[in-house]
Amino acid sequence: MPIAIDDLNDRIRRHRCYSHPIFEHWAAVRPESAVVGALFHQIRNFCDATRPGGKFPEALAMHRFSEESALLQEIIESEENHGPELATMAGYIVNRAAGRVVFGDLYDQELVEQGLKEFSDQLLKNLPGYDPKTGLLAQTRRARAVFDGRQQSDREATLRNLGTALALEMISNRHLIPGEKIALVDAGIYEAALEDQEMHYLLEHWGEIGAEQQHEKNAIAAVGSVLNAETEALVLEGADAFLDALVALWDVLDSALLTSGQPTTELVSA
Repeated sequence: MPIAIDDLNDRIRRHRCYSHPIFEHWAAVRPESAVVGALFHQIRNFCDATRPGGKFPEALAMHRFSEESALLQEIIESEENHGPELATMAGYIVNRAAGRVVFGDLYDQELVEQGLKEFSDQLLKNLPGYDPKTGLLAQTRRARAVFDGRQQSDREATLRNLGTALALEMISNRHLIPGEKIALVDAGIYEAALEDQEMHYLLEHWGEIGAEQQHEKNAIAAVGSVLNAETEALVLEGADAFLDALVALWDVLDSALLTSGQPTTELVSA
C-alpha cells in the first residue's frame, strides 16, 4: 500500500531537521554581531535558492499535473522579491547585535549582503570546502543544489521536486520561520518586534495568516493529489534530499558558530 499524505507529513516531522535546536541555541548563546552576520550569510543564500521556480511549474503542467502546477506557481509568485527584505532584516539584527551602526543603509541590498559575506569569511573561511568567492560552506552549496532539479523537466525530476517542495514548505512554516522568531524576537536579545518596519520579512511569513502557512497548504494539496504507488519513491527521494542537506547545514553552523548552545562565556573564537 502506498504511503498516504498524512503519513508522509508525519515522516517529515520525525526527521531530525524538523526539530533541530539551532535557533534555540542562537537565542541561548546571544552571539556577537560577527556571528550573526555569518549565520545570516549562509541562511540567506540558502533561502535565495529556494525561491525560483525554474522549469518546475511548466514541467508539472507538461506531465498533466495542471492543478498542482497552479498551486506551486502561487508559492513561487508569493516568494518573489523577498531577497531584499531578508537582507534588510539581517542588517537590522546585525546593527542591534553590535549596538552600533554596522550597516548605514539597511535597504542597500548589495551593501548588506557584501557585509554579511565579510563576516562569514572572517569566521568560517578555514572550514573544509569553504568557497572564498561566494563565502559559502560546502553544506550550504549542497543545500542549494537540491533546488537545481527545478531546471529539469523530465517526469522523475518533477516528482522529486514535488517531494522537495513539500519538505521545504513544512520546514519553513513549522521550523525555520518559528525558529527565527524565537531567536530574533521572542528571546528579546535585539529588542526587535515583528511590527518593526525592518522586520517585515518575518512578519509576512509568520503565523496563521503568514505566507508560509498558505505555502504549506498548497504543497500538501499538490503532493497529496499525485502520491500513489508509482510516484511514492521519487517523492520521498526529493523530500529526503532536502531534509538531509538542510540538517547537515544546521549541524555545521551550530557547531562552528553557536557551539551547540554553550553559554557565550564558553565560546571559542573561530
